Amino acid sequence: MKPRSLSFILLFAIFAVTTQAMKRNNISILLAIFLIVMAVAARIFNAQLHVANFVPIAAISLFSGAVIKDKRSLAFLTPLLGQFLADVYFQFFTNTPGFYPGQWLNYGALVSVTALGLLIKQPKPLTTVAFLFAGSTLFFLVSNFGYFLSGWNGFTFGGFIKTYVDAVPFFKYTMMGDMVGGILLFGGYFLVQQALVKKAQKVNA
Repeated sequence: MKPRSLSFILLFAIFAVTTQAMKRNNISILLAIFLIVMAVAARIFNAQLHVANFVPIAAISLFSGAVIKDKRSLAFLTPLLGQFLADVYFQFFTNTPGFYPGQWLNYGALVSVTALGLLIKQPKPLTTVAFLFAGSTLFFLVSNFGYFLSGWNGFTFGGFIKTYVDAVPFFKYTMMGDMVGGILLFGGYFLVQQALVKKAQKVNA
């Protein structure tokens, strides 16, 4: 099965599964399912674009921590599961390795960014952008430290510096992906909330 076809199947799964979740009126589960599928689909689609790191995985983690606060374990599990499922896909269905030395810190980075999302009280525009920048930077620092620990550049101070210097050109794509994804997520969530409030006001009028 081609990656693009799988992306369309995953997007259809969003509609089918989230519809059932809405019927159960469980918003946290609805959001978690949506974010997991979004993470997997985004990574698969990005692989076809051949633009390194243009995936809003840190934005998804931040949003999960900021919004799914009533079930914190689910908030942390959501981005981890999205990342893991995508890694499984790459490992077994493509020529791109899904699992490699030092990768565990990528998952640690997602946990860190999700924890950062818990600090967002009210997702106002400027606050959200600032947190997205912080989340992208945190993911960049932690994940590349994992690359350093894999030993590709040696375990010297020079190797440590080289790891981050080599990664800087890719950071702009990480930031762009997180900014675009984060604005869509937080902006969409805000619009849905506003629509629900207006609907409730009409019902109570």
